[in-house]
Amino acid sequence: MIELFFWTTPNGMKPLIMLEETGLDHTIQLVNISRGEHLSQSFRRISANQKIPAIVDHAPLDGNTAIPIFESGAILQYLAERSGSLLPQTPSGRAQVLQWLYWQMAGLGPTLGQFMHFSVYASEPVPYAQGRFSQEKERLFGVLNGQLAGRDFIAGDYSIADVAVYPWIRRLEREGSHLEGHCNLNRWYQTVSDRPAVKRAYARADDINTTPSITTASRRFLIGSAAAA
Repeated sequence: MIELFFWTTPNGMKPLIMLEETGLDHTIQLVNISRGEHLSQSFRRISANQKIPAIVDHAPLDGNTAIPIFESGAILQYLAERSGSLLPQTPSGRAQVLQWLYWQMAGLGPTLGQFMHFSVYASEPVPYAQGRFSQEKERLFGVLNGQLAGRDFIAGDYSIADVAVYPWIRRLEREGSHLEGHCNLNRWYQTVSDRPAVKRAYARADDINTTPSITTASRRFLIGSAAAA
């Protein structure tokens, strides 16, 4: 049994999509970040960084005691290995997928997060930051668009690289940052959107929450430096 500690953010959606894709037995524990629930001492014991998502595997295949894992990329890799799905077994295929997974974790995700922060959530305009992250967003979109030329998915076959990237592109689409001009990326986005497991994951998320996480009341938990409870 996989226990998913979840809220409806792009990073939170990654393991939910993965669990739907693989069919692994799981439960969801809600961690409402708008209320600061991720800052509790009990959650810190599961996620040292006090961010969602996190999982606990209560029945690891090696027979050891329950394993807590934080960081969405590490979770995706673990679930892929746990299920034998969406991560090739060959060294070359595995390397192709993992390099794009790490590209999302180190580049695309942080850039899109900062882009949305300064363009949507910042309390006052910061033109330099808006320009900086907008330019880097477009550069990374160009990288991804080029990679998808002649490929259905990022690393050839559908994989955890696609699962990692998709929620961030979808989140940006919600803010009106459309993909026109990136025809391969737009085609890929529509293809992944049509996957039954992706539709199920977002339907479950919509049943949980459709309210933006960053509000006036939640800023001290999400943007400020509120101490752990």
